Amino acid sequence: MLFCISFGPKDGHGREHTAGTEGSHLVQSKNSSLLDGKIREMQAFFGLTVTGQLDSNTLDIMKTPRCGVPDVGQYGYTLPGWGRYNLTYRIVNYTPDMTRADVDEAIQNGLEVWSRVTPLTFAKTSKGIADIMIAFRTRVHGRCPRYFDGPLGVLGHAFPPGLGLGGDTHFDEDENWTKDGAGFNLFLVAAHEFGHALGLSHSNDQTALMFPNYVSLDPNKYPLSQDDISGIQSIYGSLPKTSAKPKEATVPQACDPDLTFDAITTFRREVMFFKGRHVWRIYYDTSDVECELISSFWPSLPPDVQAAYENPRDKILVFKDDNFWMIRGYAVLPDYPKPIQTLGFPRHVKKIDAAVCDHSTRKTYFFVGIWCWRYDEVTQSMDKGYPRRVVKFFPGIGLRVDAAFQHKGFFYFFRGSKQFEYDPKAKNITRIMRTNTWFRCKEPLNASSDFSISEEEVHSGGVEMFYHKNSNLLIFSIVHVLKKIYSYP
Repeated sequence: MLFCISFGPKDGHGREHTAGTEGSHLVQSKNSSLLDGKIREMQAFFGLTVTGQLDSNTLDIMKTPRCGVPDVGQYGYTLPGWGRYNLTYRIVNYTPDMTRADVDEAIQNGLEVWSRVTPLTFAKTSKGIADIMIAFRTRVHGRCPRYFDGPLGVLGHAFPPGLGLGGDTHFDEDENWTKDGAGFNLFLVAAHEFGHALGLSHSNDQTALMFPNYVSLDPNKYPLSQDDISGIQSIYGSLPKTSAKPKEATVPQACDPDLTFDAITTFRREVMFFKGRHVWRIYYDTSDVECELISSFWPSLPPDVQAAYENPRDKILVFKDDNFWMIRGYAVLPDYPKPIQTLGFPRHVKKIDAAVCDHSTRKTYFFVGIWCWRYDEVTQSMDKGYPRRVVKFFPGIGLRVDAAFQHKGFFYFFRGSKQFEYDPKAKNITRIMRTNTWFRCKEPLNASSDFSISEEEVHSGGVEMFYHKNSNLLIFSIVHVLKKIYSYP
């Protein structure tokens, strides 16, 4: 919000014309009335006591860093917006305050805030004229009719959909831009300005992203209020409904004793379990279990992912077939997916079965069939001497791994409906459990105590032996490995 208050025309030296003594009282009275009206309008918009006077509360609001779009309209003032759903954007230049990758991420995140609740999609281009041209500028800049005022004050401005400047979004380079809370969070300001670029005006709801004054929110949380969502959907509509298939037939049951997973990864203080189109989220310090559609977090990710892991740089890598995506927070980073060969895999490797990062050593283990590869997260290259056979490098685990993650120093390997708690230092299994013991089912369905190992697992000639504690039943699983079939090419 920027309330522009003028006191009449000025000459080249910045002085107001008085038009002589005669009529000056009339001009003064008219200007005073105009100023009083503008102040009252601003006070009403911000929910202040309407006095028409520049009291302390009004001055505080005026001094707060803000958006430079000068309007007090209602939502949808540019209906019907762009008139199409597939839009392009281009970052013309970058601020030196942040790395290019962090700027790319903040801009993409800011756009995805709106694509998550509408049919809108955004494609980045590096040349030519895009629908939304994004630039960092200072003071009076180019042919833009709006200008910046140095540090603090106006942070950015954007133009509503249309030709020429329509959609263009500018940020004040005199501000300190950041990806965290040290200065002005570029993601939050960008998301606000993109609201204007898509057709929204300001909101007087102080919880809304489109509230004109800068409010430092948690950038890891979804910033839109219902007011924002209602506004943008009044222009573009809501997300298209998914397939008409009944949800009951597609939602996996968390307490199914035969439950299997496609991929598992940690994410800060969470563990995420992927299955088909869904992902379960559990938190280390609570008993909450949430099941969501993968697309509700990351619309561009495919279903049926095959592997995932969290690297030491607070990013998640997700794999399907011979491609992988890199995620930070709820945003897939630009220029993904990329082929897995960029990580160092040879071309004959067509998919990853599982992955887990040992955060104490910064080494990531990739499981491909009966083979294990090791990747150095520091040098970002594959270690020499790999691949190795899973059965030799992780004794007791067996020939294949469906999913894996690390928790409190232990690896948890999943195969079928079983999971193996593995001590990587001692190189042995400490427990065998059902896959869903993390979900705290009301009926345990053979919980972890039923699958404890009471004697060391033995491997000889491809034979796995487990001792079942409760039933005193010795289960033999004899695995015949044909060298011609399983030998590494």
